[in-house]
Amino acid sequence: MKKSLFWFLAVVITLASAFYQRWTGPTYPARVKATVEGQAYRVRLPRSAVSTANAVVELRLPAPAEGYLEYKRYKSDDPWVREPLARQGDKLVGFLPKQPAAGKLAYQVHLTAGGADTVISGGKPLVIRFKDPVPLGLIIVHVIVMFAGMLFATAAGLAALDKKRNPRRFVLWAAGLIFVGGFILGPLVQKYAFGVLWSGFPFGMDLTDNKTLISFLLWIVALAAGRKGKPARLAVVTASVVTLVIYLIPHSLFGSELKYTKME
Repeated sequence: MKKSLFWFLAVVITLASAFYQRWTGPTYPARVKATVEGQAYRVRLPRSAVSTANAVVELRLPAPAEGYLEYKRYKSDDPWVREPLARQGDKLVGFLPKQPAAGKLAYQVHLTAGGADTVISGGKPLVIRFKDPVPLGLIIVHVIVMFAGMLFATAAGLAALDKKRNPRRFVLWAAGLIFVGGFILGPLVQKYAFGVLWSGFPFGMDLTDNKTLISFLLWIVALAAGRKGKPARLAVVTASVVTLVIYLIPHSLFGSELKYTKME
């Protein structure tokens, strides 16, 4: 396989998996459809916010659209609270009260017109999670390192399938980058955001932490299998494929969550 084709495939596969994870993650904005006077509009509803300010819900919908929010603390016995949406130019704007780090609110968006009340946020309430601010520089470095780790993990798998290439150096890069991104930078981000360094096994069920752990262990196995310069193609392909599959699992699934009932 030519070098240009090799890296083209590695980049395309990595980008495709990264975009898929982004679009399916539980903390990324939900994309829903709203209809005003027979005209359909696409709006984005937030599912993540910082704990230092109320979360803003904006719907770019023209008049005469109006409506309200309904919300309550997630997994609590609280009654639903109704908050009207205010007209600001071509937008309807509402606010969800800020919560402590890892606190969540369940909420729904209602549009009212001509006596009709339509829920546009889907068949069940959306969930928005709050987090403490994280330094932007740390987030950028973390994302770059994890993306690079995924790129070299993919490259290692492709190299292992090419009998003319030895995947060893790609394996070294993949293992090193996943370690730095997942076990140094990742915990720092989580510490800023939720006050804990690690919430995966054996302390919790955070899939982001657990899938990082599984991936790294597989690359350690690949490194061990490739000692003394052996290509260890089966171990490398296994680590690469499993890493790709588990990184397709939505980010932040089963992540940190404040238990309101235990607080009370």
